[in-house]
Amino acid sequence: MQVLRVLNSSFNQHGAALIASLLRAKPNANLVIATGNTPMGVYDELAKLKLQGELDSSSLHAFQLDAYADVPLSDPRSLQGWSRRSFVEPLGLAEKQFTPLIGYSDNHERACQSYHDAVIKAGGYDLAILGLGPNGHLGFNEPPSSKTSTTRVISLTEESLISNAVYWGRGNVPTQALTAGMDLLLAAKQILLLVTGKHKYEILQKTLYGAITPEVPSSYLQASQHVMVLADEAALGS
Repeated sequence: MQVLRVLNSSFNQHGAALIASLLRAKPNANLVIATGNTPMGVYDELAKLKLQGELDSSSLHAFQLDAYADVPLSDPRSLQGWSRRSFVEPLGLAEKQFTPLIGYSDNHERACQSYHDAVIKAGGYDLAILGLGPNGHLGFNEPPSSKTSTTRVISLTEESLISNAVYWGRGNVPTQALTAGMDLLLAAKQILLLVTGKHKYEILQKTLYGAITPEVPSSYLQASQHVMVLADEAALGS
């Protein structure tokens, strides 16, 4: 695991540069893309690189990371919609270049299996772009989640309900979600963990230096040599 400390003012540029470097080395890379506030500036910088002719996105493939259960695509809070607005559309991806994780089907288990099969058929993720949940969740792999946890429907913890209330309002956050499994995420050839803000300091310390445990799913990243943690000074502390 490599930890890169950057100033908050340069965080987005550093993140975009790391992703762009991988895409230049492998233009047809498979990326799984997180939503949430942290990666949004990074995606904006990637779009700028494309507009400047410094990034070719014509061959990459993006996979949605997670989805609220039973939230339709028409809802502006849909994570598929958010993935499309923040990554797919700004980078000019064709429909065939994006695999959603469908949260609004009539059979969630079948949707999870279909998504898992699509990732495996594609050869797995070349890069997993992840944020860090307040309890160490990656995607919506809530604690406890083993390293072999598969793509599945999961009930959100109280910590996640509170943190996601910023998007929904208290009491309005869906209580269930679908998530790419830990098995797929940990098998990614490269993992980029994006972390900002002093409110992430404690969980980042547990992630980097604490016991490796299902109670902190992000702690499994310690066992991988293919992880880059990009964090600002507030998240890492002095």
